[in-house]
Amino acid sequence: MTPVPRSRVVAYRDDGPLSRGMGALVAGQLPPLPPLVVAAFVIAILVAIGVAGSDDWAVLAFAVTLLLAGPGSSHPHDGRLDWLAPPMLRLIEYVCVAAVGFAHHVPPVLIFALLGALAFHHYDLVYRIRQRVYPPPWLSTFGLGWDGRLIAVSLGVVAGWPAAGYALLALYLWGFFCWESATCWLAAPRSGTETAEGE
Repeated sequence: MTPVPRSRVVAYRDDGPLSRGMGALVAGQLPPLPPLVVAAFVIAILVAIGVAGSDDWAVLAFAVTLLLAGPGSSHPHDGRLDWLAPPMLRLIEYVCVAAVGFAHHVPPVLIFALLGALAFHHYDLVYRIRQRVYPPPWLSTFGLGWDGRLIAVSLGVVAGWPAAGYALLALYLWGFFCWESATCWLAAPRSGTETAEGE
């Protein structure tokens, strides 16, 4: 199938190309949790002061702030609390998507459709890694990663089409994630143990 990731915790992160590129610059020397905690604190302030409702480039502040977590993507995540990084990334991504969507009066069905695609993908990641059916390296590239998805949501707002942006992104992600998940599981051996031994 695919190579065993260097760290199962890192495989849960779902970093996009931008985040992985930032991680390559520091070569694993930056621990993942401190910058992520700072990013979470700043994003909480941005939500509280209403930046999610901005119609200009200020809405990109969410994506830019969370990119503080990008350099930590190359760290092995072997610290005692480093396992907290993936769930924190998930929570921040979901909160940002919901906050921006509701602030710009995107129909709730579109907001939940996008959140549903993300939840499906992240559940699939967790389950396949537990079964040692590891995701292919290109999955997070074409899935945009948490960084690319937040940038895409922000650009839809800046362009003046927040609802269309949510709809197109949700359609793309549902189609891509369902196709990739189905083909992966159909091609996988019946036993996760067989997969591990084959690797």
